[in-house]
Amino acid sequence: MEDAKIVEKIRKGKVFIYPTDTVYGLGCDASKVESVRKIKGMKGRDADKPLSVIAPSVEWIVKNLVVDEGLDLSKYLPGPYTVILKKKYKGFLSEVSGGDSLGVRIPDCEFTSIVQKSDRAFVTTSVNLSGEDPARKVDEVPLDILEKVDEVIDVGELNGKVSKLIIGGKEVERG
Repeated sequence: MEDAKIVEKIRKGKVFIYPTDTVYGLGCDASKVESVRKIKGMKGRDADKPLSVIAPSVEWIVKNLVVDEGLDLSKYLPGPYTVILKKKYKGFLSEVSGGDSLGVRIPDCEFTSIVQKSDRAFVTTSVNLSGEDPARKVDEVPLDILEKVDEVIDVGELNGKVSKLIIGGKEVERG
């Protein structure tokens, strides 16, 4: 599928399975509330549990999130990291993350350039049922999820490592 068609589908709120620089992701335009809820439902995830987004640019991050002085985003983004930052605006993307912070990624992969063309924050969460291992290839995606998404972008097997978590400029263990 050509990039322009994918961008159009992102803007319409379609739900995707897509490749990242780590594992396959499940995502949609982060501003489309119904699509975000659909993703949480597919994963069997608590509605209150936050999701992360692929930022369309570093400028978008600086405009919408608090980047502490001394935090060099270029050290982590693009790359296999999720950086947790405070939101500048109360209620910003509240369906994605109801708290005062948001996890943000810029994966080092081709799909990120498509998200950038859409100029939208894009939900990113691993494709798996809550508590299960993430999918490294599309045939590992649970059938329940596969049947409910609108689009699948399959590029073969990925490295299978989950993104590293950065909080306050320091790498922390997930858990």
